[in-house]
Amino acid sequence: MTAEFMFTTFTIFLAGMIAVPLASRFGLGSVLGYLIAGIAIGPVLHGAGVDVAALQHFTEFGVVMMLFLIGLEMQPRVLWAMRARIFVMGGLQIGVTALAVMAVAMLFGQAWTIALTIGLIFALSSTAIVTQTLNEKGLMRSDGGQASFSVLLFQDIAVIPMLALIPLLALPELADLAHQGDSHGGGHDGAALQLNIVDGLPGWQTALVTLAAIGVVMLAGRYLTGPIFRYVARARLRELFVSTALMIVVAIALLMTMVGLSPALGTFLAGVVMANSEYRHELESDIAPFKGIFLGVFFITVGASIDFALLGENLLLIIGLTAGLIVLKCAVMLGLGRAFRLSGGDKWLFALGLAQAGEFGFVLVSFTVANAVIPSQIADLLLLVVALSMLLTPALFILYDKLVAPHYSRQQEQEADSIMQNSKIIIAGHGRFGGIVNRALRAADYQTTVVDYSSEQLAMLRRFNLSAYFGDATRPDLLHAAGIDNADVFVIAIDNKEAATELARYMHEHHPKVHVVARAIDRWHVYDLWTAGCRDIIRETYDSSLRAARSVFEAIGYPREQAQRLIGVFEAFDRRTMLETAQAFIESEDPHSENSAYSQMIRENIDAWEAELKAQMTAVRNA
Repeated sequence: MTAEFMFTTFTIFLAGMIAVPLASRFGLGSVLGYLIAGIAIGPVLHGAGVDVAALQHFTEFGVVMMLFLIGLEMQPRVLWAMRARIFVMGGLQIGVTALAVMAVAMLFGQAWTIALTIGLIFALSSTAIVTQTLNEKGLMRSDGGQASFSVLLFQDIAVIPMLALIPLLALPELADLAHQGDSHGGGHDGAALQLNIVDGLPGWQTALVTLAAIGVVMLAGRYLTGPIFRYVARARLRELFVSTALMIVVAIALLMTMVGLSPALGTFLAGVVMANSEYRHELESDIAPFKGIFLGVFFITVGASIDFALLGENLLLIIGLTAGLIVLKCAVMLGLGRAFRLSGGDKWLFALGLAQAGEFGFVLVSFTVANAVIPSQIADLLLLVVALSMLLTPALFILYDKLVAPHYSRQQEQEADSIMQNSKIIIAGHGRFGGIVNRALRAADYQTTVVDYSSEQLAMLRRFNLSAYFGDATRPDLLHAAGIDNADVFVIAIDNKEAATELARYMHEHHPKVHVVARAIDRWHVYDLWTAGCRDIIRETYDSSLRAARSVFEAIGYPREQAQRLIGVFEAFDRRTMLETAQAFIESEDPHSENSAYSQMIRENIDAWEAELKAQMTAVRNA
């Protein structure tokens, strides 16, 4: 047994190590890399007698941990603000998709009970794949990403009534097969059901126990986790803190399972409750690596679970069913997106992202066979459709990245506002940085021309009667329309480092007389902007960090004036050495940390610089 376990673990980790970097290198994403790894090692695992289905049930715990971490990031007020999308949009998605799939299944001659069950199974989407991919691509905060997350959250909630409804759809002629579902994971589900403390209770008692369990989770998350972690922290053992964090997640998942709820939903609620905890960031950093490992192995098991023999025998049927499912769900999602005012690329991100079946489909298919609802022959085909649709999901996201997003980006460029007002000061970007610059200038009675690529940001500005224009400030024609030829000052306040650097280079080459003030994201970005020809560079967190350091000096007893002189010495020294290192950076074409001239200069001068700075600071301290 030990050898088998070690062989399985080694094989899975080796496949992931090889496939995922390759997939990421070619822009396919980590999820597709894991799925490909699973397909590659599937024959090896099956040949070694590994129970892939049982392993898959175990690694589904990665989904549970992922929902817990999402909950930690989700403030209760944000969740409340999303209630309409969660319950209305999510409910409509489940209902419309289930009925549409049911109608198609009945056209294929299936009984209404089987057709409805298939509709419920296919109405679910993959929380694991979609959430992971949205986070990797930075799309979670977009309107399409938020709508997708809302629907996925409702789907996790909907699994609970589905588990209650499905046994009521049992077919009498399949009753003698109810205990033969082990090959579909029924044995696993049966073992889990033995822990169900509400099994056999009347409906009102089940509701009370369920509400009590949710209350326990919320109260424990609010009032018990703090004392528990403070007690554990006294041991000063990081591994004990990690194991305690994992124990809490497992305990919540177990409690939810015992009352018949989705463990992922329970841990999500616990995460929301603990979102304001002082231990939130520690929990995130401790659990995130385990979440990544479990999710990776889960995706590998999905790829390995594909029955290629059965797929080969029914190739056209499986491909047709999978393609039909994706098209049908896309149509439903597009309709919902339009109804809920998703526009442009967000609507297609929502539709393409949720077009697959989900990991809970494996659980529900096993559950239906164990409860004599669906024949095992149909269940085998459904498992293939679920797995294949999940396998195709990364390709749908690639389709969005390569075709849909660029199309709507070009459309936005064509629809940029006509700029009728020209001023001597132009600000590119009106977020938390450019917005403050603009407010200060307008308060001093200077007119500004603001150009921003966020329609939401500009809609907010226009509600307050502030003049701003929609468009991509990196486009030369838009800069010309904004009056760059007659401008005195141009402020680069956009978030994208590469775009900001290119814009600074363009201004240096084509409008050298315009004074450019550029926002730098970090120290390396300062060097990039300096190399591009910009000489007035503001590090976005630099001044606030200096003020924080001054506050620390004051807190440890220095008068305000002396604390300010200390900071002044440090700032002057830092600016001087920054100029020297920036010049060395320009002299070498090597990128960033590999820059040989820069690295050599740091090595040769760092000791002398530290001694000089310490001497200057000591002189001020002793003055």
